[in-house]
Amino acid sequence: MEFLVHITIERLQNSAGDQRDDELARAERERAEELARVGRVVRLWRVPGQRASWGLWDAPDATALHEALSSLPLWPWMRVDVHPLARHPSDPLQSEHGIMEVHP
Repeated sequence: MEFLVHITIERLQNSAGDQRDDELARAERERAEELARVGRVVRLWRVPGQRASWGLWDAPDATALHEALSSLPLWPWMRVDVHPLARHPSDPLQSEHGIMEVHP
């Protein structure tokens, strides 16, 4: 099941530039890479000028998604909005026989 996930990082407890912030950022990046390798994180986009991102996540159900999200080191400072997605019959990338090619 696919989910569109909006994550906003709230202000961290420590001051900006703190060594702990750098360690958290590194640990967050490593965990996100692990989740991508196993197919949980499909795509990620950051929101310019904000500590926020949109991501396309894939999980068997909402519980598995929650487990993946809460495994992120920055979880305690996240505000997360989850939008479950369903296939749309008019999706231009879908055909009767699978995904169509898209030409720019």
